[in-house]
Amino acid sequence: MIETATPFLTGRFLLAMPGMADPRFEQAIILMVAHDEDGALGIGIGQERQGLRVKDLLRQLGLEHDRAPDAPVLHGGPVEPGRGFVLHSDDWGGQDTVEIGSLCRMTATQDVLKAIGQGEGPARFLVSLGYAGWAGGQLEEELTRHGWMDAPGDDAILFEGTTPTRWQRAFEALGIDPALLSPDSGAA
Repeated sequence: MIETATPFLTGRFLLAMPGMADPRFEQAIILMVAHDEDGALGIGIGQERQGLRVKDLLRQLGLEHDRAPDAPVLHGGPVEPGRGFVLHSDDWGGQDTVEIGSLCRMTATQDVLKAIGQGEGPARFLVSLGYAGWAGGQLEEELTRHGWMDAPGDDAILFEGTTPTRWQRAFEALGIDPALLSPDSGAA
């Protein structure tokens, strides 16, 4: 039996190309959490919510926060900006935790936040608010135009380094210097 590559991007990164028309996604790096014929959902991992840290979020939710690290809360995307998601290592799981390929897990319930606040959460995690979403076929159509490039998901890019460096590091992992990319597209 010959295996064919799936056209879907779950567990991969979407990288905004220089010159993308939508300024909300300038230098965006999005982890694709789900993608199938019905649509796609991704969590932005390259922009921090200014003035909001994990401890602040836990405090606002009335959760224990003394043992939580002083980590940033990320801007996951423009859709439902008050809805929370935690991308995390596979050493923790709750009732509604989902696998994102072999890269990581995602939990969107408060049980993971409670565990983080108590110092019993996953070893590595990112907390984000909001997401990026596409209707069925919409992302595939966008990928035919100048704007997005897909790249393999990478554990080190996801969980290591600082938030603002993820976009550039993802391009560099492909052997591409994003400073040399043209913001314009053309036709041959």
